[in-house]
Amino acid sequence: MADLDVTKKLHVYHAVYRLNLSFAAIVNRCRLLEQSGVFRNKYLRRYQGYVQELQAEINLELVETLQSVESHDWYRYGKVRAAWEKELRDPNEVFLEAAQRREELRRQGKKPPRYGRPVLPKAVAGTAAKPRRHKAAAGGTQPRRRSAPKKT
Repeated sequence: MADLDVTKKLHVYHAVYRLNLSFAAIVNRCRLLEQSGVFRNKYLRRYQGYVQELQAEINLELVETLQSVESHDWYRYGKVRAAWEKELRDPNEVFLEAAQRREELRRQGKKPPRYGRPVLPKAVAGTAAKPRRHKAAAGGTQPRRRSAPKKT
């Protein structure tokens, strides 16, 4: 179903109301005929059942279609509200939310995520620049250290 503006949607809901009002009138007229004794009860109840089944089937089809329209409208107009709330939001509120999240993590016994220098996976870390070596180690002139003798 195409997007409905407010006026068209009002007309659709009013038509659904009038349709259900008509079904209710049919059921009420069947009850009056039942009370008058013109029709046998067995047949009137059957016809009432047919009418109410048809009403339920029509309503189901209409509700499924209208649910889709309303869900779309809810999403669309929700974006308008969210944009307005974002405009009204205090920029410092982000810091308050971060502090609340850290407190929540602390209560759960979890550490908050650390931000700063990223830790690279080993495959990527091997492609990084090689660490600097000490000048003496680079020339190979540094003497070997001897380990202390073990006491027995």
